[in-house]
Amino acid sequence: MATTKKYWKSTAQLDTSNEMIKSLEQNEFATPVPTEEFLGDDKAMESSSTTRRDFLKYVGFSTAAASLAACEGPVINSVPYVNQPERLIPGIANYYATTIANGYDFASVLVKTREGRPIKIEGNRDIAARGNASARVHASVLGLYDNNRLKTPLVKGKESTWSELDKEVRQQLNANAGKQIVFLTQTFASPSTAKLMEDFKAAYPNVRQVTYDTVGEDAALDAFEAKYFQRGLADYDFKDAECIVSIGADFVGDWQGGSFDTNYAQSRVPKNGKMSHHVQFESNMSLAGANADQRYPVTPTEQKQIIAALYSKVVGGSANSNLSDKVSKAVEQAAQKLRRAGSKGVVLCGLPDQGAQQLALEINEQLGSTIIDTANPILTRQGSRRAVNQLVKDMESGAVGAVFVAGVDPFYSYDDNEAFAKAWKNVPLKVSLASRLDATAEQSDYVATTPHYLESWGDVEMKKGTVSLMQPTINTLFDTRQLQDSLLVWSGSNETYKDYLKTSSTANGSSWNQSLQDGFYTATLSETSGTESEVPTINNAAALRDLGASKATGDYELVLYTKISMGDGTQANNPWLQELPDPITRTTWDNYITVSQKDADNLGIENFNVANGALDGSYAIVRMDGVERKIPAIIQPGQAVGTIGLALGYGQTSSIQEEMQTGVNAFPFFKNGRTVQSVSVEVAGGVHEFACTQLQNTMMGRDIIRETDMGTYLKGNRDEFNPMIEVSLNHIGTPVTSPDVDLWESFDRSVGHHFNMSIDLNACTGCGACVVACHAENNVPVVGKTEVRRSRDMHWLRIDRYYSSTDSFEDDESKKDGFSGLFGDNGSLGGFGELEIPADEPQVAFMPIMCQHCNHAPCETVCPVAASSHSRQGQNHMIYNRCVGTRYCANNCPYKVRRFNWFLYNGNDEFDYHMNNDLGRMVINPDVTVRSRGVMEKCSMCIQMTQMTILEAKKDGRMIEDGEFATACSNACYNGAITFGDINDKESEIFEVKQQDRMYHLLEEVGTEPNVMYQVKVRNV
Repeated sequence: MATTKKYWKSTAQLDTSNEMIKSLEQNEFATPVPTEEFLGDDKAMESSSTTRRDFLKYVGFSTAAASLAACEGPVINSVPYVNQPERLIPGIANYYATTIANGYDFASVLVKTREGRPIKIEGNRDIAARGNASARVHASVLGLYDNNRLKTPLVKGKESTWSELDKEVRQQLNANAGKQIVFLTQTFASPSTAKLMEDFKAAYPNVRQVTYDTVGEDAALDAFEAKYFQRGLADYDFKDAECIVSIGADFVGDWQGGSFDTNYAQSRVPKNGKMSHHVQFESNMSLAGANADQRYPVTPTEQKQIIAALYSKVVGGSANSNLSDKVSKAVEQAAQKLRRAGSKGVVLCGLPDQGAQQLALEINEQLGSTIIDTANPILTRQGSRRAVNQLVKDMESGAVGAVFVAGVDPFYSYDDNEAFAKAWKNVPLKVSLASRLDATAEQSDYVATTPHYLESWGDVEMKKGTVSLMQPTINTLFDTRQLQDSLLVWSGSNETYKDYLKTSSTANGSSWNQSLQDGFYTATLSETSGTESEVPTINNAAALRDLGASKATGDYELVLYTKISMGDGTQANNPWLQELPDPITRTTWDNYITVSQKDADNLGIENFNVANGALDGSYAIVRMDGVERKIPAIIQPGQAVGTIGLALGYGQTSSIQEEMQTGVNAFPFFKNGRTVQSVSVEVAGGVHEFACTQLQNTMMGRDIIRETDMGTYLKGNRDEFNPMIEVSLNHIGTPVTSPDVDLWESFDRSVGHHFNMSIDLNACTGCGACVVACHAENNVPVVGKTEVRRSRDMHWLRIDRYYSSTDSFEDDESKKDGFSGLFGDNGSLGGFGELEIPADEPQVAFMPIMCQHCNHAPCETVCPVAASSHSRQGQNHMIYNRCVGTRYCANNCPYKVRRFNWFLYNGNDEFDYHMNNDLGRMVINPDVTVRSRGVMEKCSMCIQMTQMTILEAKKDGRMIEDGEFATACSNACYNGAITFGDINDKESEIFEVKQQDRMYHLLEEVGTEPNVMYQVKVRNV
């Protein structure tokens, strides 16, 4: 079964007559290489008699020019220390534990600093609760060096001093003492901030706090609060799950704050003959749906009927529905699996409906599910859209005397920002606490400029009972001040927030210094007080009746979501995230509506690839209650018919660098904080140019992904699910691993270290954290949308996304044999149509691809200057100052993992992505060469990290323990998909993994003997 599936990256590949696709598969470079610019006059070159030395003068760039370019770097004036800090050793990294809590992303992290500069983010693996570092968390370090940050406080739009701002704010507070003083803030989930807010009320009794989550979870929060009397969200630990049924919840992605994918991935790796079974009902193709064993594309209206039907089958009661026979059967099967799983089963609901959320909680309670944790809820979402709407009414009536906005930008993200702006004008004192001049700060009287989280103190109770601490990892770069320090100043206190935090925290017996070093402490009781709200209760029977009778009210149902790259838009000015390909569409630098092929045909929407493979597409007009937007459209395999998807977080312009002003603001469609809306759609004129990587770096349809089903895997016959590739030797099939078919002379690799990497396709969810971590560790340049369209993205690590049409060709045959009659779900008329449109319900697989560090590397043999060479430790090296840019190595690499520097990306005004100023360049890792124009680059298997581990062990006079060797990607992968280590250590995890029956090498038939291996993907169907 492992070799019968047909994989495709794009629907264009399904058209066998598409000449452009054939051309892309056979040509290394999509755009013809302008050799005449490099080689000079062709006639002169043809008539000349050249030696090898003369050839090297002309090939690529000249040797001298290429050498100069390769060695070129930014000139920075170095100033030596007069008195060097004792704790700072040049060349040695320091790590600090801290916490990111920007209102959308929350994680306990470790920060790597070099010579006092934070340059890299890692997850804090010591904390059990909410320690995952997503792609956005890894990229957040770049925000510290964003030149668009405010440098000073602002008074009436002009740079000012803190003393002047404090004086005027106090005067205004006293002048408006008879009116409401409102703090409109993000969710802080901070015990000390909650306490500080209460202390502030002692000075100003008419203060109240309104918590506003830009992308909130009001329905889930209301249902949880109504049932468990605390405003929070249930936590989930999928490690021991046997059956997971998700209805519209992308829990592998950003759903309810994310961080569920780690334990989920552990449940997806077959161990002891078991792995979880995952069923997904959803509209948009999400990360959760892409990783599911069975996925059913359904509309949000159908999802409501599904949750009602599931409740009636598991808990009891009668629910009417208009579900198709196919979906009804799927619901029945899901209910049976849940009942069999019992306490190891769980139901998740992502619908913005309190009744649906309530029924999901009831189902889990009926199952006695141990997967869900309601006793220690997640506290990172506390917002109340009801309270925000009331604030707008209060401002409009003139009852509010002062509004302090912290951590949110309602002028950008509130669905009716015109109403908000009108009400805003009636407030006498308007203060924004922001780090940049966002849309709300532009309309404020005062801007109390705040620091980056890496410059801040704080505490965060992300999950009840565990408090993460925040500490500065660098002195404030600008004249900034935290909200908490401002509260202390405005209330007349002389205490600093650092001291306040230290005295107010209860470290449960641990010392303050120890807790700070760990990055967290365990609290006996929850220290965070939730916001006050009046939550209506809903009767289960009424919810069941209403959900079962749900009907669509418009032409199309719009499903809003957040991308793993952009989130709620807080980091929109981050080029690392803008260039991170979306795991599903593989598109960068954009947002768009996703539409099914059937709806696209009905609407007249088209997607097509131009000559160099770049993707172009139609625009569509989306309308809803007076809101109208012209948005580009992408035809998405697996999108439910009758629905469209649209990402939030794009379309910002205030204090956003021009290159990062991408996409369309979708928040006007986010009416009342609901992610599902009824809209109308029609095609519009014009053609949009996408920067999409899905047809780049193709490996030409070879045996790439290997899959099997659980039943086949449990038989234990490796030849059936993971057969060894054979090649012909004297017309006899011979295993490719046999020395008899090897053209190379191998040397002894058993001496010293020999590094291998294993990638488990079952554990990889496509989250992209490894891509950004590699970017940060190895100074990978950002090239921008135009260059990405030219197939010139520079990522050293990519995550290929492959669709497969059906489980296997055998399934196609059995499906055809089972047709009965013309019509119906099993009729040949519809059945053959389904076989002809594999894009309707594809399966998805993710495959991280980096340099495979081949022991028999084809790139090394063709380099005329030996710039590519192999080490005894198994790493394939690139010697940048030898490379002359012939690109022979890229042409000879079957994995398409080498990148060519077409331009100088550092300090080049044409590529202004935070690398054109000294502040932006502070993020550069000094251990890794900044490559320049005219050289090849690719994954180095983080040689700087492995060598540092070896040197540290030598310095300590000890042996290296298993687990010490790591790469940026293996450190970033909390899901356990990437294992790295020394294969010569027979007790190591990597050695154990290599012996597993699921292990195979990519394109093993080529005979390259890679040091990167993969594990066959097993589906539990």
